[in-house]
Amino acid sequence: MNLWEEIVKSIDPGDRLIRSAALTGGVSAEVTMLEIAKTDGRKEKLVVRQHGAADRSRNPQIAQDEFRLLRGLHAAGLPVPRPIFCAGTEAPKPYVVTEFVEGQVDMSPVNLIAAVESMADTLMDIHQVDWSRYGLHFLPKQTDCCAALLGKQSAQPDESLQETLIRGILAKTWPLPHANKDVLLHGDYWPGNLLWNEGRLAAVMDWEDAALGDPLFDLANGRLEVLWAFGEDAMQRFTKRYQLRFPQLDYSLLPCFDLMAALKPAGGLSNWGLEPEIERSMRERHRWFTAQAIGQWNG
Repeated sequence: MNLWEEIVKSIDPGDRLIRSAALTGGVSAEVTMLEIAKTDGRKEKLVVRQHGAADRSRNPQIAQDEFRLLRGLHAAGLPVPRPIFCAGTEAPKPYVVTEFVEGQVDMSPVNLIAAVESMADTLMDIHQVDWSRYGLHFLPKQTDCCAALLGKQSAQPDESLQETLIRGILAKTWPLPHANKDVLLHGDYWPGNLLWNEGRLAAVMDWEDAALGDPLFDLANGRLEVLWAFGEDAMQRFTKRYQLRFPQLDYSLLPCFDLMAALKPAGGLSNWGLEPEIERSMRERHRWFTAQAIGQWNG
């Protein structure tokens, strides 16, 4: 009996594995689809996420934490895969089993306006979750994640992305004032982590960077990613839609969070395996994004 058959039997001894297939798109984890036959004759699909060595080293409890997180998010009504089973540190390679969500990443939506507004609405829904009610106290603090990013300085700063300039500005303003109450953060909210089905946002995936902190952290990351994927007009619409839905926030520190988002790809963008034209466009848009953040902060 191989691992996939063992997983199926551990969930329901009467079920039978029909086939397995590796799913593309995973970076920090190996993702596999299992198609199973239920005892009543129905067929179902499951997804197995096996966490990589780097994530397991960072957090040995990562499988259990992801399972607890998904259970809370699903109970809160967010569009996430339903968690089914978890094997933690007792397994040679920890994994989480979830339902399979029909959908696909869409980097060229037919209705771009509707897509970015749906992205903003869903991000606001994430930030509205009562994380204490669903037992999500174990998530890391966003301030600690940012401090780690600021403390991780390279001997050769990535000046192609203005790393020294960005770090210098953030060093003068860090730690930032606590302007907004802590909310649930996705941590890596971008179009590549969203599944769409018939024009509807079907699921938000890849929650390994989830944290608790200022909602502007997620908003800034989403702004840069929407800019990269769809351009400035889409980024502005995404931002205005979010602000319309969440008017009570203090947005005065958004330029600083923009700079934090701009710092994240420093030293790594060249290693993402992008087509030259796409990388060139992303670098141009990154320069614009950084300049507007600096201009707003100094202004």
